[in-house]
Amino acid sequence: METKKRFNPQQLFLIDGFGALLSAFLLGIVLVQMEDFFGIPEEALYALAILPCFFALYDFYCYRYVRKNQTLFLTIIALINLVYCVFSLGMAFYHSAVISFYGWGYVIGEVMLILMLVILEFKMAKRLRHENKNSD
Repeated sequence: METKKRFNPQQLFLIDGFGALLSAFLLGIVLVQMEDFFGIPEEALYALAILPCFFALYDFYCYRYVRKNQTLFLTIIALINLVYCVFSLGMAFYHSAVISFYGWGYVIGEVMLILMLVILEFKMAKRLRHENKNSD
C-alpha cells in the first residue's frame, strides 16, 4: 500500500513564507520594471508587494517558534492569505482599464496558487484540531 505524503505545519509555514518572499520580489521588483508589459501601475504593485513581506515574517516566526496551538496560527495565515487574494483581485479590477492580458494572467495565477495553499493550510488546521481532540 502506498503512503500519502503529508505536509506538516512547519513545512506549510516555510512554503508560505518563501512564496510570500517570491510574490514580494516579483511584484515589487520584476513587475515594476515591466509595468508597460503587465499594465499594473507601480503604486498598485508596491501596495501588493509590501503585504507579503509581513506575511513572510509571520510565517518564518511560526516556523521557528510555534509548536503549540499551530491550528490557530495556520488558520490565521490562511485567512490573511484569503484577504490578500481579495485585495489583489480588488486592485486588479480597480485598475482594469490599464491592466494587460498578461497582468491579469499574473494576478489570477498568483491568486490560484495562494488559494491552493490556503486549502492545504485549512486542511492541516482541521487535521490538527481533530488530532488534538482525540489526544485529550
